[in-house]
Amino acid sequence: MPVTPQSLRERCAREMSRSPRGFAGCDWLYEAFLTVPREHFVPDRVWWPAPGPDGRYPLIDRAVTPRAWLKAAYRPGAALITQIDDGAVPPTGPATGAFTSSISSPGVIVELLRHLAPEPGHTVLEIGTGTGYTTALLARRAGDTHLTTIEIDTGMSGRARRRLHALGLAPRVVCGDGEQGYPEGGPYDRIVSTASVRTIPPAWVSQLRPGGVLLTPLDSPYGCDLLVRLVADRPGHAKGTAVAPVEFMRVRSQRSPRAYTDLGWPPGGPDGVPWDTLEVEADRTGQRITAVPTPPERNS
Repeated sequence: MPVTPQSLRERCAREMSRSPRGFAGCDWLYEAFLTVPREHFVPDRVWWPAPGPDGRYPLIDRAVTPRAWLKAAYRPGAALITQIDDGAVPPTGPATGAFTSSISSPGVIVELLRHLAPEPGHTVLEIGTGTGYTTALLARRAGDTHLTTIEIDTGMSGRARRRLHALGLAPRVVCGDGEQGYPEGGPYDRIVSTASVRTIPPAWVSQLRPGGVLLTPLDSPYGCDLLVRLVADRPGHAKGTAVAPVEFMRVRSQRSPRAYTDLGWPPGGPDGVPWDTLEVEADRTGQRITAVPTPPERNS
């Protein structure tokens, strides 16, 4: 059987359907995944995220190895690196440096959007347009006229806009600092960040409609980011829980390490505290993370 984008897309969808962190019965997301051509958003040259024997990240060039490039685009657990050192490293060959942008793996994007749970007609703000692929999936669900996406990198923002327009999608694509949100399009029913933060920007919470959902990867002392899902219970205030361990690239202004106790985490670290017992609260004054005790099991 010849390898085609459609056959790879269908195989990838089947694999993710069998994963407990995949579609989990989310029909709209499954259909959107099969409809949106992921390969349309993957740049012609990307880096594989694992270093080769020489310690450098191999470049996958569509013009040189089109089959490998296409298969890489549909590996359920594989992110593809689209930028190193904020664009200072050109995609001309194997490279070293800090990853600063990627097209996230299909599995991570599916899990992200499943927890976000947008509905048709919801106003949605996406922080971190990147390639525009996640934007396209969101547009299929909420409708592109209800969707705003913001990207700090001018080149990536323009490329994503062109790719989206080529598929007949015209969400509002803004080039700017996503940490400030985009108040002109709010308030929002859903806000999702595709970059992690050390502290949740107050602008996101203030632009969330009461009852709305904020989903973001949050740096944690657990050796990974935690995907937190917060619900606005009143204007300017949201609370919720961590729903999954993930790995995302940090927003530019929050790359410098900070003490976790300064970021609202409880003292003592994660020892003996499961991440799924955490409650996260955020408002204009900052964030607070507490461990909610689990009730002891009853004797049978």
